Amino acid sequence: EMRKLMKSVTEECPDITRIYTIGKSYTGLKLYVMEISDNPGKHELGEPEFRYVAGMHGNEALGRELVLNLMQYLCKEYKKGNQRVIRLVTETRIHLLPSMNPDGHEVAYKKGSELAGWAEGRYSYEGIDMNHNFPDLNNIMWDAQETAADPSKVSNHYIPIPEYYTQEDVAPETRAVISWMQDIPFVLSANLHGGELVVTYPFDCTRDWAPQENTPTADDAFFRWLATVYASTHLVLANPDRRICHYEDFQMHNNIINGGAWHTVPGMNDFSYLHTNCLEVTVELSCDKFPHASELPVEWENNKESLLVSSLTQVHRGIKGVIRDKSTKQGIENAVVKVEDHDHDIRSAADGDYWRLLNPGEYKVVVWAEGYFPSMRSCRVGLEPHPTICDFALTKTPIQRLKELRAKGEKIPRDLQLRLRALRMRKLRASTKAINRRRESQARRARSS
Repeated sequence: EMRKLMKSVTEECPDITRIYTIGKSYTGLKLYVMEISDNPGKHELGEPEFRYVAGMHGNEALGRELVLNLMQYLCKEYKKGNQRVIRLVTETRIHLLPSMNPDGHEVAYKKGSELAGWAEGRYSYEGIDMNHNFPDLNNIMWDAQETAADPSKVSNHYIPIPEYYTQEDVAPETRAVISWMQDIPFVLSANLHGGELVVTYPFDCTRDWAPQENTPTADDAFFRWLATVYASTHLVLANPDRRICHYEDFQMHNNIINGGAWHTVPGMNDFSYLHTNCLEVTVELSCDKFPHASELPVEWENNKESLLVSSLTQVHRGIKGVIRDKSTKQGIENAVVKVEDHDHDIRSAADGDYWRLLNPGEYKVVVWAEGYFPSMRSCRVGLEPHPTICDFALTKTPIQRLKELRAKGEKIPRDLQLRLRALRMRKLRASTKAINRRRESQARRARSS
């Protein structure tokens, strides 16, 4: 039924939609993704990529239904000429994964909303909780910082997956999502859950595995903003008179909470933040994990504005640009973008484009890539929900130019010969000064003794 519904959307809006699969579940069910873009199937230079993931826990059915509603809504409103939706579709590449755990959902669906237990269908077919199935990169980074002579030199982004993880029980669904996250330069994401009313943000894992402890990231201010936007536009979350779901009253935290301050887990959000450029939050959509079908129209109205404004609009905040080679004008992949006083870097995508989500303010931004001189700019982020363009043109180092020319067997131009000669002279003068200082120091020690 889900596949047929998605197919009907592509038939209604063939110019802006595409269905693709990222893998299969343990029982062989395909993990379908709906892409919505004015140029489906292609990453456009400078256009940010966004994703919604639902159904990680198969019995939390509301997220799945809302994502299906969202794809129908975007298609219909685009055709109607809704300018807001047209702008979203033309300026953002949107990916919607409605069911990350289809095997679990099948189990919960058979029981139905009345009889499904709190955990029935939560896990994969193999009994794996997928939110506990991502590699723990948090403690790898924190341990490295603690043992390093200079913690600032420890990588704070693109932390590789440890070798031991590949030998553990990793669900095929988790592997598929990790590959998806690695293949597409996502900028922002929300992971939709159910059973509570709150928006959580990283880090979800605490230092030293404390059961509950506020564990902020370097982007804590932006994460809090992102979570607040969703919570404040959700019709139930924003209602001060609403009842609490269970025993925790999140209204005292303005309906948002740091994941580690709630319960610790090195889950998908933290992995996304530490292994890719993508910032991700978790949205607990409603008290009821598996509502009745008759309740879905109300739940759609509760969440519609939040789904549109909190993430699809926020992906356009901060700075963005293209990092190019100054001489060839070609985009530079994997250039590191460092924002001063933000201990979390990002990298440019394959075409050299990058996106750095930031709150309003003035920022010093340094960009560097292997074989190039670093470049610094001051970039100002305004209050408007559109990005500030900060492009960079990097100059190759003379040694890098020499390597490339030699590899091609080309003649070394006169300007490069002069630069290399000047570089050698500079190094020679520096080493001579160092030798002379060392000799003077030794002579002084000899005289004093």
